[in-house]
Formats: sequence, structure tokens, C-alpha cells
Amino acid sequence: MDKGKKTQRVDKILGHLGMGSRADLKKMVKQGRVSLNGQILKDSGAQADPYHDRIEVDGEPVLYREFIYIMLHKPAGVISATEDNRDRTVIDLLPAKYKVFSPFPVGRLDKDTEGLLLLTNDGQLAHDLLSPRKHVPKTYYADVRGLIGQEEVLRFEQGVELDDGYMTLPAKLVVTGQDHDEEGPVSRILLTISEGKFHQVKRMFEAVGSKVIYLKRISMGRLVLDEALPKGAFRELTEDELALLR
Repeated sequence: MDKGKKTQRVDKILGHLGMGSRADLKKMVKQGRVSLNGQILKDSGAQADPYHDRIEVDGEPVLYREFIYIMLHKPAGVISATEDNRDRTVIDLLPAKYKVFSPFPVGRLDKDTEGLLLLTNDGQLAHDLLSPRKHVPKTYYADVRGLIGQEEVLRFEQGVELDDGYMTLPAKLVVTGQDHDEEGPVSRILLTISEGKFHQVKRMFEAVGSKVIYLKRISMGRLVLDEALPKGAFRELTEDELALLR
């Protein structure tokens, strides 16, 4: 729906926002709990422009929108799907007021991978971000087994051949530090790729004889994970962040 002057029934507008069934909303109107432009509403079938008229329920203004855009700091252990019979999904982390919009994850992060995940019900934006032709860059932080150095940086720059013979597009690898644990050396890296093959980051490091032991996505296109968001937390994108994605 565009933001031109278009009207809908008030119960349809509120129903779309998950505020109740048509019968529930009719009852709420009868109880005097809904107002339109400052006047107590008498008829739940009254017409209103959801973008320009002021609708209030129990004194709280109703913010109408067709699409939602949510930044989630995905924790390990949940899967990037809308439903699953065995595991918790990223949608299970949302309250009902967002679930009513039927959001879905834009792309996937492995079950054990953390970090930035966009949830939306805007199919066109999702298609644009995931289209192989668009080559939207995604940056990951990882801890990987072994000493990663200039040789691997150059190999990633040229593209790496995966276990199935696929040659990846050139990727930017930056080593940010090195450490040791009980099993030996660990390298801390940032990797930017512009495609999204299955388990791609893990398979790229396997191709150079290493192994990812921790993985977190920190950006997608120009959208960067808000580090103030704890794991498992989420918030809606700001207008500026949405503009960056578009």
C-alpha cells in the first residue's frame, strides 16, 4: 500500500497490526477504547487513512506500517528459519506484536554462528540483498585454528577453491591478532565476502588447512550490527539504516 490518500476500515487496520480479531475490535470500539482523530469511535467499520489519520487505542497512538525491518543479534543455538520442529528459531525470539507481520530472516546464519541477522516481511528488499547479481558484501569476525598470514590473505584475494570445486569470488581477509589456547595457535580475522554459498566461510578456511572455531557476522552491505544489542536482543532499524540497505 502506498502512502497516498487511501482509506481502510479501522478494524482492518488494527487487525493487520495484530491488535485483535474483527470481533475483538468491534467489542473494543463498543467499550469506547478506540478513537479516531480525537473522537471516540462508534463504528469499527469506519474508514480511516492509516498513514494520515490519528488512531488511538486505550489512549496510545497506533503506528501503522506495512513492512517491518528488525536487526537481530542472533545468538548461537537458534536457527535462521521461520519454523522448525526441533529447534528454536530466530522468529521465536520475537514478541507477538512483531510475529503478526510474518517476518522472515534475510539469508541464513548457521546454528552455531552469531551476529547480524535482518528480519523483515519486505520480499523485494530481501530479494535485492540476496540476489547473486548484486554481490552484497558481508563481513564476519572469526577465530580460526592455526597461524593465518599473508599467504592466506593473497589466496583469499584470488578466490579459493571449495571442496566441491567451486571457485569463490575474491574475498578480503584481514588478520587482527593471534593467540594460543590449549590446542595451539588461534588467529583472529575479519573476512568480507560478496556471495553466500552454504557454510562458505568455514569451507574457505578448510580449503587453506584451517578451521573456524567461532564465527560472528558484523555487517551486511552498509548495515552494521549495533554492538549495544546483547545476544538474542533485537530492535527495529532506524530510517538511516534502512536507507543504507536500499
